[in-house]
Amino acid sequence: MKRSHGTSYADLVRRVTEHPPTPKLLDTAIIDRHRWTIFPNRIREWRRRSGFPKLLALSQHIPAIPYIRLSKIERGEVVARAEELVAIARALGVKPGQLLVDIDDPGFDIARWASEFQDPAAFDVAEDSFAVLLAAALRARRDADAGLSIAAIETVYGIPPVILSRLENAYKTLDRWNDATLIALCRIFGVHDIKALRAAVTDAHESGTLAPYLAQIANPELRIAKTRAKVAALRTELDAVAGKPSAVTEHQTAKGPPPRRTPEAAPHSTAAQQPSAVMAAIQASDTATVRLLPVFGTPLNDGLIARTATGATVEAPRIAGANAFGLRVCRPSLGPALPGRATVIVDPDRFPSAGGIAVIREEGGLRLLSITFDRDGRMMGHSLNPDREMVMDSLDPVNVATVIGAVFE
Repeated sequence: MKRSHGTSYADLVRRVTEHPPTPKLLDTAIIDRHRWTIFPNRIREWRRRSGFPKLLALSQHIPAIPYIRLSKIERGEVVARAEELVAIARALGVKPGQLLVDIDDPGFDIARWASEFQDPAAFDVAEDSFAVLLAAALRARRDADAGLSIAAIETVYGIPPVILSRLENAYKTLDRWNDATLIALCRIFGVHDIKALRAAVTDAHESGTLAPYLAQIANPELRIAKTRAKVAALRTELDAVAGKPSAVTEHQTAKGPPPRRTPEAAPHSTAAQQPSAVMAAIQASDTATVRLLPVFGTPLNDGLIARTATGATVEAPRIAGANAFGLRVCRPSLGPALPGRATVIVDPDRFPSAGGIAVIREEGGLRLLSITFDRDGRMMGHSLNPDREMVMDSLDPVNVATVIGAVFE
């Protein structure tokens, strides 16, 4: 398939949605067998060169990255964050940029790269095709029912956002999902068993209902555009860390992270009055005096939190910026894992990433949101109580902060 280097991922999604394929029969030849590989990289190559035959051995040198996440990064299933790539490169004794792959290099072959992680002999065309149909059917089902939000899918059906994302992107065949997930899927589609689920999905496909969704799942152009944009953004971040301008190849689209706001010094903030060099020295020192942050937070209606001073303080993590503060959760709006009596550390000068927690500023107060990506690669924020879901990319970065720590009473 011809690649269009000047077309963004969002443009491609729009194009395939507006002009879906018309055949009712699923053309297995166009199914992207590498749709789950969004971050091909050279980590495994350099790991072996550096004397780490097993990933577990390398993970012992990078305690900040959980082994499961490190494995997903190496396999290309998730995109590494800049700080993660720096840590991996440091453990391997190479530069972070050496771990990246230019997918537009004529010598790069995604099939050859993926063969190290995927056994071609184990590939079942029929099951893989049905996985794509199921992903499309699930997207269609959720679009038809506004009540099937990310939060509702988790609370009512027990499918966490990360599993929902994998289902909607056909990351695994039906036989590889556990019983709890299969039961939940049957409940969502209103059928009694897997046989009925297969029949319902097949009927939906034969009716032509799934055509617009299939185009978004099985199209390798979308994966290529997403990878290109993600890697370009990662290069920009790495260059910023290294203190040099970004070098973006002619084939890459420069799509950097949202701009950081200029820190606003609070008039009575001791931390804000410190010169930046002094603050850097304090944060870098293992023997530094403990820095205390003011704690705010009283509950408001609709899950909001008022930035009202409580008179309490909380110890600042070493990574906390000059404008960081404590915020009482007040109520378990994100679920029992973050109880109402907890206090989170909020850094207004950091933008959240998937898997983390964000604090957004609304007209009436502050709101806590869990962060994930949806099936189209958009960053989404959601809460359980109240049931809220919003596109983070549409928010002004000035009104978005990230949680960098929590204290539990």
